[in-house]
Amino acid sequence: MPETERLDPHPHSHPHPHPHPHPPEYARPASADVVAFESLARSVKDWAPDLVPGLLRTADYSGAVLQAYEPVGTDEATDGRQASRETRQARQVRARIFDNPAGPRYWVILDEVVVRRPVGGPHTMAEQLRHIAALVRRHRIIAQVLPLSEGAHAGLEGPFKLMTFDDAPPVAYVQVAGTGRLSDDPAVITRCTRTHELLGTAALPPLASLALIEQAAEEYESPEYGNNEYEREADAREEYGREEYRRYEEPEAAHPL
Repeated sequence: MPETERLDPHPHSHPHPHPHPHPPEYARPASADVVAFESLARSVKDWAPDLVPGLLRTADYSGAVLQAYEPVGTDEATDGRQASRETRQARQVRARIFDNPAGPRYWVILDEVVVRRPVGGPHTMAEQLRHIAALVRRHRIIAQVLPLSEGAHAGLEGPFKLMTFDDAPPVAYVQVAGTGRLSDDPAVITRCTRTHELLGTAALPPLASLALIEQAAEEYESPEYGNNEYEREADAREEYGREEYRRYEEPEAAHPL
């Protein structure tokens, strides 16, 4: 990421203004730089097709994600209270951005899948969605939801974060297959900018998105949520089984070559 190094995320921690003028890509964890860049940014735009972005995650949601990535680790590695201690501390530092009136303007577009997938269970998801809704109502963030009914869309290639600065070029953080890279390549910036614009046009407006998020939180909080979900899943499995049985029983003559 040689171009990205023009913007040093720790400008006062090195005697030389450019401590890594030409490092190879992945020379150090890009996620560590992302956290630093977020605090320096004028604006941050996230596209989240599968999980709530790190800036918005609650402690329990973060713990559930960590445990999903380490399902067969040690007890300490899978215990949300112990294994993610540093993660939670980092999250708390990142979340302070929203307490700073001079912090970056933050705009996130969530795929509806993010809202509907019960990461950590209904209680954790309700808390997570209430947290996002509270930030919207405090006018600290803009949040939109891309509905499932939209079908194919511009963000199918995966999640990304686009950051702009007052005195440096924009930087994009692009995630692919469990890893990510920082880039200020103009072509990458242009593509991410265009994609975010297209997603914003296709997504629900902010007020409608807020209503959907709060309604989903209410559904997670409902004592009937689990029963309804299990019933729907059971009905879907039963219907799938009947369909497969009908296909199996159909005579071969019904499918001429």
